[in-house]
Amino acid sequence: MDNLEIKGNWNVLKGKFKQRYADLTDDDLTYVEGKEDELLGRLQQKTGKAREELIDEINNL
Repeated sequence: MDNLEIKGNWNVLKGKFKQRYADLTDDDLTYVEGKEDELLGRLQQKTGKAREELIDEINNL
């Protein structure tokens, strides 16, 4: 459950996240392979959600 699995095209997932959370910027959603923790940290700060919640949300998109 604690593993982030970015499936498919990140640009599609990024668009869905921007729709759900309007205050996210492109910089907030920048994904660099191997730096998933940084991405999750930025998302936690902006959304106020726990790491596990965000991982589940991303994996379910």
